[in-house]
Amino acid sequence: MPDDEVKNAEAELTEETVEEFGELLRYTAAGYLGGLVAGAVLDWSGLSRSGLGQWLVRTLAGEGESIFEGLYALRRRLAGRIGSLAEAYGWGKFAGMAVPWIIDAGSRAAGIDVYGAPGFFIPFFYAMSDQIGAGIAGFLFLRRAAPTLGEAVRAWFRNPVMLAGLAVVLFVPSALLMARLLGFTPSTQVLTALEIIAANLCWAPPLAGWLSERSRAGGCRDK
Repeated sequence: MPDDEVKNAEAELTEETVEEFGELLRYTAAGYLGGLVAGAVLDWSGLSRSGLGQWLVRTLAGEGESIFEGLYALRRRLAGRIGSLAEAYGWGKFAGMAVPWIIDAGSRAAGIDVYGAPGFFIPFFYAMSDQIGAGIAGFLFLRRAAPTLGEAVRAWFRNPVMLAGLAVVLFVPSALLMARLLGFTPSTQVLTALEIIAANLCWAPPLAGWLSERSRAGGCRDK
């Protein structure tokens, strides 16, 4: 039955996937740490306003987890494991990594004030482009099991990971703009890292999935 296939796809995040999402959360923490360390080293080296330095710091703090998640997804594929939503999530985040690099370079070339309010969208894309890619990948994963586009959309909106991803994508740009309007500027590489860490709420969707699946797995054991 098509409905059963959709429900099976939604329920595919089993106890094993609980562990997968926990692994993705650890990847996010590693990216944060890498960005802070890189920022501190660059500031100490006198490169506080280096554009290339900001690219490195933002990539590590904002997208470091995407590198690890892409490697995780590749490892599962090479092992011949059947794709799960966690794997699709990882591939989507990995695919979205290059978008902010292009936006950052283009904005600097166009003369946009990347340190003031006009440049608020640059850290947004470093923090959230991989999340946008993950949301798309998650939808495509559910679409394969759904008989119609409408059913896939409903399944996407029922999924706690996808809903949490949508929430952070909508929240982060307004928060970044507000901070810039209130006077915050990433004048050092450490501040650049901290801005990205604050904006990079990509840990929230995996956490939502991890908590949901822990609850589901616990309920199954109780039965």
